[in-house]
Amino acid sequence: MANPILNQRSLDSAFGSVERAPTAPTYPTTGPIDDGPISTYRSSLMTMEGTARRTLVLFTILVAAAAGGWSMVQTGELGTVTRFPGWLFLPLILAFGLAIVTVFKPGMARFTAPAYALCEGVFLGALSRVYEGTYSGIVVQALLGTVGVFAAMLFLYSQRIIRVTDRTRKMVIAATMGIVLIYAVGLVARLFGGQVSFLSDASGIGIAFSLLVVGVASFNLLLDFDLIERSVARGAPRELEWYAAFGLMVTVVWLYLELLRLLSRLNRR
Repeated sequence: MANPILNQRSLDSAFGSVERAPTAPTYPTTGPIDDGPISTYRSSLMTMEGTARRTLVLFTILVAAAAGGWSMVQTGELGTVTRFPGWLFLPLILAFGLAIVTVFKPGMARFTAPAYALCEGVFLGALSRVYEGTYSGIVVQALLGTVGVFAAMLFLYSQRIIRVTDRTRKMVIAATMGIVLIYAVGLVARLFGGQVSFLSDASGIGIAFSLLVVGVASFNLLLDFDLIERSVARGAPRELEWYAAFGLMVTVVWLYLELLRLLSRLNRR
């Protein structure tokens, strides 16, 4: 897998966990066939347009919730954060739980994905305010960077300038799993009072690592686009539009967070 949400295994599982779309009706072949202007069985299939609409809905919720989370953080006269919000981890835990439910119950994504966007948005807004209080202007830079990378990767994919092949998938998957392993080692080290220095410092190695992670997150977008397109081609049921939109949002949020980390390191140089 690349994105832990959007990967072939999870979508194959999702195909069996939601009601499959009806197949095309069979007609006698003795005369011309005319379904009329609207084909009912096609309306229940997953489409690129439907997935785009679901994605827009989720990001609208995410941004609105982020604005709320931003306003909840207490700041001083100069805009600096006076106290790290202890409640920040509550929406994060809720978002994680909703993500787990969505992965195992893709058919519920129409309900769990908006709830996830709400909780994740509150967390992102509050965390962004903390970063902004320390490094003025960093949030706008991270947002512009996220939008720019997303647009660039979508253009490269849609124009087939970069083609997603089996080799590409394997390379991105391996890189993603390697990053997950490094972060896991860093987390365990912190639990025992140690640390992996390049995961947090502003050294050359630390900045290079952040650049690598941003690059891997960017290429995960290509894999997400490819998997959505292939799911549509396979005739996936319409319910999976919410699931696909949810998975794409997870990648974009990851990219934004990694850009925040990268920019914060550059500001400390």
